Amino acid sequence: AWYVPCLASLETLQELCRKENLSCKSIGITNKSLKRYEVEYLCDYKLEEGTGYYLVKWKGWPESSNTWEPRENLNCPLLLQNFLRDKNEFLSRMREGKALELRNSIKALKPMVADYIVKKAKQRIALERWKEELNRKKNHKAMILVENTVDLEGPPIDFYYINEYKPAPGINVINGITTGCECTDCPTDKCCPKEAGFFLAYNKRKKLKIQPGLPIYECNSFCRCGPDCPNRIVQKGTPYSLCIFRTNNGRGWGVKTLQNIRTNSFVMEYVGEVITSEEAERRGQLYDNQGNTYLFDLDYDSDEFTVDAARYGNVSHFVNHSCDPNLQVFNVFIDNLDLRLPRIALFSTRTIKAGEELTFDYQMKGSMDLSSDSADGLSPSRKRIRTVCKCGALCCRGYLN
Repeated sequence: AWYVPCLASLETLQELCRKENLSCKSIGITNKSLKRYEVEYLCDYKLEEGTGYYLVKWKGWPESSNTWEPRENLNCPLLLQNFLRDKNEFLSRMREGKALELRNSIKALKPMVADYIVKKAKQRIALERWKEELNRKKNHKAMILVENTVDLEGPPIDFYYINEYKPAPGINVINGITTGCECTDCPTDKCCPKEAGFFLAYNKRKKLKIQPGLPIYECNSFCRCGPDCPNRIVQKGTPYSLCIFRTNNGRGWGVKTLQNIRTNSFVMEYVGEVITSEEAERRGQLYDNQGNTYLFDLDYDSDEFTVDAARYGNVSHFVNHSCDPNLQVFNVFIDNLDLRLPRIALFSTRTIKAGEELTFDYQMKGSMDLSSDSADGLSPSRKRIRTVCKCGALCCRGYLN
């Protein structure tokens, strides 16, 4: 389908809807809200004749309809808490820089304080909408949260959440497999990994038991075994609730787990656009200047294809690099047995505690028994400009590439 972007602002659309008495749920105008006033966020504060007034942005109404309301008119304790927290946070930061003095009583907020409060409120709303969008689009049960307590950065503008590879024209990521194992209680001698000439990748507790560099062959959609088969792990999606958060050391967004993760557990799959290596080289030239590292070479058997997660991807798009990572890359084959197009799965290398950031080594050192000369061929990003590493590990190499 073709989509034409609307050049009118959200406020303009809201105002037009109200003038024409029209409802539009996508921009916050419902039949109920046409005549109802609900506080969306608080913009400013002033003290007049001993009474405190808050400048209110009404949900579904343009900013031109903002009004000053006394505290007793407001039944929004959470929004009041957010307002006070944002105000105190900004004033504290200014105090540290000795640019502003804190006073116990104020008659009006300085414009820069009110401006920060409004920006923070808009960011909070945008991140909440993004979180809802991510959870609508994901295909697994675990939740995705979003958090930014560092700066005013909002959701990425040009990023689209997907659950599986998005092949470029002419690339087929499903090879038309029409057979599967006949097992009713996997694994047996005729199970998928053994038919492919490899060992079953998981133990009875569904934890990884093979060494890095060996492929994982899971049961596919034509196998007789059911969804509880111990050889169906990656295809079920991440089982852990994760949080996309803003890092405080200049690494942009990162991902942390909200649950404890045991050693050798599947955490997430790395997905994106599947493109040719030639196209990856072209895009790599553009990404180099931005310092992006989203190109992941699918070089398990050959070097024909690359996964580009810059615009299309899942939570793994936001996972940062570390020279001492807690995730390891494995090649997985399920419904596509083409060795040129493995799926990329990230497994834990150790116990990861709730709240800990998830990372993997962009150079994937140790993923296969290769010499240092050939290790560069495993790099997820073909870079020509060296990028400084900010992982902070004791064994940090200094550069991402």
